[in-house]
Amino acid sequence: MRWMRALRRGVLVAAVLLAGCSDVARSPGEPPAGGRGPLTFATAGDLTHYLAPLVDDWNRGHREEPVTLVELPDSADETRAQMLSELRSGSSRFDVLNLDVAWTSEFAAAGLITPLDRDRFALDAFLSPVVDTATFDGRLYAVPYVTNAGLLYYRADVLEAAGEKPPATWAELARQARTLAPRYGLAGYAGQLLPYEGLTVNITEAIQSAGGTVLRDDGTRVAVDSDAARAGLAFLADGLREGWIPTEALGFKEEESRAAFEEGRLLFLRNWPYVYAEAGGPGSKVAGRFGAVPLPGLDGPGTSVLGGSNLAVSARSKHPATAADFIAYLTSEPVQRQVLTRGALPPVRASLYDDPSLVASHPYLPILRQSVLAAVPRPKSARYDQVSLVVQAVGQDVLALRDTPEEGVRRLARELSAVSNGS
Repeated sequence: MRWMRALRRGVLVAAVLLAGCSDVARSPGEPPAGGRGPLTFATAGDLTHYLAPLVDDWNRGHREEPVTLVELPDSADETRAQMLSELRSGSSRFDVLNLDVAWTSEFAAAGLITPLDRDRFALDAFLSPVVDTATFDGRLYAVPYVTNAGLLYYRADVLEAAGEKPPATWAELARQARTLAPRYGLAGYAGQLLPYEGLTVNITEAIQSAGGTVLRDDGTRVAVDSDAARAGLAFLADGLREGWIPTEALGFKEEESRAAFEEGRLLFLRNWPYVYAEAGGPGSKVAGRFGAVPLPGLDGPGTSVLGGSNLAVSARSKHPATAADFIAYLTSEPVQRQVLTRGALPPVRASLYDDPSLVASHPYLPILRQSVLAAVPRPKSARYDQVSLVVQAVGQDVLALRDTPEEGVRRLARELSAVSNGS
């Protein structure tokens, strides 16, 4: 996913501001001790080629504790697979891991990453929901680095011309998508509905935005058999059946849906914050003509899935003390500021969302803060990969109108119970 690739590309921006903070407890040339020494940082491929110079900056200030960047495939699925393969083999090659927030529970349950000392990190300064993505079974297994929440992008010029406000409920969104969009030659609404992780996010958000949930208790109890889950699936299925969600959206990931909005083909788009800068840039047909609001829900504001990236220490790392220091640097306030300004990535530090200079250059920050604070992590489970595949498969059949929302909920309950029971 585009925002996930951006998260991984930006994760080392931190080091540039803190290059001078070397370990003063050892004399030059003294061998590392007590869990200190060189690190290997595993992340997805750096498509913008600006990570290596930042690693060099870190290394100049930490000559006995240099960081080696290991770039894994750009695909999130391939990155996860390679990390798991390396760690399960017992290798100590990776020290610090850049994990999608949805992987933290899986890696923790498998004993592949080590619990961390909460007091070592400034967790009280973070937006409160992001810390939950880094915990499993009541313990901290990672530190949030970048967060994310879905937003509803809308054509401000169209709504203004029609004397309408952005929708705050599904009913308002459906009405505007069904009536206003055709009047202006637009399709109504799109999200990311291709069967991949993006569909899991969209389905989960729909269920949450109706007041429901998929799993409870760190993934051990299936809770999807509810009126809220039926309402969430019905919202999306009705849009496709009634035509205000175009059938081409069934093939959309982040980038395809972003392109459709920027090309002026959609009235509404659910996507991540990175779209704000993209849609306002050169070449966009909607630059200066769109806005963003929190996702709508069944009866009021909706509930986004909480996205982002967490930093974890491999259970096999030989230098966990240095790894913890490196993570603390990456999540410090000045570094988080650079992550936003240089990487256009949502920071985890709460104070940055109220900074006047940052809000002036990133006007979506107050809306994003509101969305993050209301967001909920994806279902926590030691078998999250299987959970996601079930949600995708069932969601695909419901959106293709092969299953009704009622049938879809029954399937979700049955198949997720099988996953939770290990069968």
